[in-house]
Amino acid sequence: MSLVYASLNHPQRVPLAAEAHSRPFLQLSAPESLSHLAVYLRDQVEANQHGIVQHGLLRELCKHFGVSAPGIEAKHFFHDFGGFRLKWECHTEFATYTFSQRHERTLSIEQAFAEVPLHQVPQQWLLALQGQVMVAAHVVLEKAAADTPPVFSEYFEGKLLTSSKVLQGGEIWTDFLIQADGFSRFLVRDIDLRDMQGGRLVQRILEIETYRMMALLGLPQAQQAVPALNAIESDLATLTAAMVEVDDGGHSVHPTPADDEQILQRITGLAARIEKISLQNSYRFSASQAYFRLVKARIEELRETRVEGVPTIGEFMERRLAPAMDTCTSVARRQEALAERIAHTNDLLRTRIGIVQEQQNRQILESMNARAAQQFRLQQAVEGLSVAAISYYTVGLLGHVGSALKELGLPINPELATGILVPVCAGLVWLSLRQLHKRVHSSAH
Repeated sequence: MSLVYASLNHPQRVPLAAEAHSRPFLQLSAPESLSHLAVYLRDQVEANQHGIVQHGLLRELCKHFGVSAPGIEAKHFFHDFGGFRLKWECHTEFATYTFSQRHERTLSIEQAFAEVPLHQVPQQWLLALQGQVMVAAHVVLEKAAADTPPVFSEYFEGKLLTSSKVLQGGEIWTDFLIQADGFSRFLVRDIDLRDMQGGRLVQRILEIETYRMMALLGLPQAQQAVPALNAIESDLATLTAAMVEVDDGGHSVHPTPADDEQILQRITGLAARIEKISLQNSYRFSASQAYFRLVKARIEELRETRVEGVPTIGEFMERRLAPAMDTCTSVARRQEALAERIAHTNDLLRTRIGIVQEQQNRQILESMNARAAQQFRLQQAVEGLSVAAISYYTVGLLGHVGSALKELGLPINPELATGILVPVCAGLVWLSLRQLHKRVHSSAH
């Protein structure tokens, strides 16, 4: 059964299958010169506008040469402009422009660095990248013999060169410094590279340089965060000490509730400050670690062997890039630890304030119980008067009843009956009030 019908495929099948081939390497053959630019726009545009602006820059370049630009959804573009070839890639935070030019005649290394394809790019378009270029590099790929003496310091301004033999047939020389022309330089020697290896090797080198610079973007933020973290730590230590003060006798003296509330407000302010710093730095630190992992992965893919007398690219990165990444990691961990300490201090203070409030509530309840007991004793004091008053009115009513019965002819002496009913009524009223008090007391419990 054939699957040529589009209705049989998942909507994402074709795009996902093409993703593995979306960024192919350049097919290079020595001698060639390349210019590489990485354009970073995060500080100038919103994240959701990054792709649109990057496509706009590519569209302007294509328009100058009368070439159709790719659609807005494209992440990769390759075209032969005649005098040079362009490979464009749009990443999450940046876009890369790699211009390559094959030389028809053999040039010296200095001439190859002088005749780079970027000279054919319109200057007006380059000026539009003001403040946005993160990486600018020139690469020379030359055909070389294995017995050529490795003396290339004259082509680099740096005193310390980095070199290694890679892929069992290539050699890389660089100083990882920005030269006087504003570009870093890489010399790639094709000693015995197989077909396609030259393009893969150059791509790995440019990726190492690009990801290295992107990883280092976290270092300035880490350095700027250190003084702020020091100030927060100092304030937190002061507030923690203020939570429990010690008098001259060595006894702990707890601050008043008003002091606790003031301390709580200041701790809340510290929590807001550390949260703000974390929000500002968390993405950059995470991105730096991701780029650093990519740098190490690309270096491993080179399969370096040492050129005697100079450090390898892996050694250079381990000595220069790794400490910067360790700084970012330590600052990120310090932010997390400081936020946890602030939260812990906040919890302790809130717990103490809660205990004080419970004690205040207990005192209020005790005072209410005392007032209730006083009212109960007062009620007991006047209970005798209540019995006398109720008995008086009850006996009075019964006396009227007796007088009425006497008028009806019954042999009743109202005065005698009233005298007899006085203790009886008083006793019944007293018993009734006692029973009522017992029921109220039992229902309360």
